[in-house]
Amino acid sequence: MGKEASCEARFGGKTSAGKALLETDELLFRGEFRLSIPLPSIESLEAADGVLRVTWPAGTALLKLGDQAAKWAHKIRNPRTLADKLDIKPGLRVSLVGVSVDLDGRTTDVTEGKAAKDSDLIFFGANAAKELAKLGSFQKSLKSKGAIWVIYPKGQKQITEVGVIQAGRQAGLVDIKVARFSQTHTALKFVVRQDKP
Repeated sequence: MGKEASCEARFGGKTSAGKALLETDELLFRGEFRLSIPLPSIESLEAADGVLRVTWPAGTALLKLGDQAAKWAHKIRNPRTLADKLDIKPGLRVSLVGVSVDLDGRTTDVTEGKAAKDSDLIFFGANAAKELAKLGSFQKSLKSKGAIWVIYPKGQKQITEVGVIQAGRQAGLVDIKVARFSQTHTALKFVVRQDKP
């Protein structure tokens, strides 16, 4: 989610100014005290008069977020799905190469194991840098406005974000977006470089 705001927080009889962060899996507060609230553990959530009231097993916290309180409550109640983050829209032609992706029922036009001709999105799972050499061959299977998502493990020496970006650029691609694919994997989106006239 990646939202951030300066605010005042109250919890356990203490009050502090600080920074609130709304991440994919948790709500954080950093000030004179710290809070880490896993989103699945939230028992009740209310936004009123600019205050976000969050109750979870450890207690109840009040975050004075002003006009952002209602927006944060909406985002917590309605988290973006993986399909949203990966720009999967209804009816797209999708190819899955070396990876499985939850398409959230948005399309049935799916090819597994290879890149189909005229793909809107190609999802490519890579576990080692040497596998990235395949990126260049996927371009001929993409529609002109299509994209390639490279899904790779986090925190590994055999494949890094810098290495994935370099391999994409060598293949004539431009990296435009990164998304959290899972707790163990990252997704990096590439499009074909458009040469300026």
